[in-house]
Amino acid sequence: MRLYLGFVAAAVGLMACDQPGSGSSGKVGSDAAMAEQSASSPPIMAMSGNVIGAMPQRPVSGDTGTTGAPVMIIRTGYASVEVDNVDEAAIKVRALAASLGGHVANSQFEGGEHNVRSATLELKIPAPRYDEAVNRLATIGEVESVNSTSEDVGEEYVDVTARVENARRLEQRLIQLLANRTARLADVLAVERELAQVREEIERAEGRLRYLRTRAATSTLTVLVHEDEPILGRAGDNPIAAAFKAAWRNFVRFIAGLIAAMGVIVPIAALAGIGYALWRKFWRTR
Repeated sequence: MRLYLGFVAAAVGLMACDQPGSGSSGKVGSDAAMAEQSASSPPIMAMSGNVIGAMPQRPVSGDTGTTGAPVMIIRTGYASVEVDNVDEAAIKVRALAASLGGHVANSQFEGGEHNVRSATLELKIPAPRYDEAVNRLATIGEVESVNSTSEDVGEEYVDVTARVENARRLEQRLIQLLANRTARLADVLAVERELAQVREEIERAEGRLRYLRTRAATSTLTVLVHEDEPILGRAGDNPIAAAFKAAWRNFVRFIAGLIAAMGVIVPIAALAGIGYALWRKFWRTR
């Protein structure tokens, strides 16, 4: 009996497999029903909050590295160089940046009677030539220190790129919904508001991508060039004469301080004298 039932089940299975298009037609019908249901459902039910942040993320094709993220390194450095003449050194630093295809973004000069002359220049250099720029600082003067930092932003770049792609797909979906003129006015206005939010998020994310690409392509090197601090004074100066001048200035300042103090001391002394005279007169009358 069991053997007979087994033959019957096998025959039924063969007959079901021989029917053409039975499985595919059922799948197509199911997909059509799901598409019809999604098209007829209210369009704003799943559109709230930060749309781009809520979309799933996926890696971008063409990545390098073991983690699937492109290698994008932002390099920043600071160097201190002692030179004989700040003005000439600043010219050499500018020439160095230009020879490497970069430029000086910011510069600051300091000096004065009691300060050591120095200059700070911020160089923007192509990332592949950063090490060459650091090595060539020795031609300008004595390199005292060099500090370099690196930041890998490849993972962030992949994440933001995936968000932009997902937001683009959502943008196209919202545009299709707007093309449906049979929707109610309230639904159309809601879709337009959501579309504006999605486009704002896309612009913000694309701006971040441009910033990351620019920062990874260009490295920043801040160079401080300064002269050696003199022990007695600069060349051509007379330290003895400078000492007498400083002593005279201090004396003049002292006298000026006394004169300024007289404006306070004299009124107080006058009031004290008047008070003492009144007190003695009152004491004698008693």
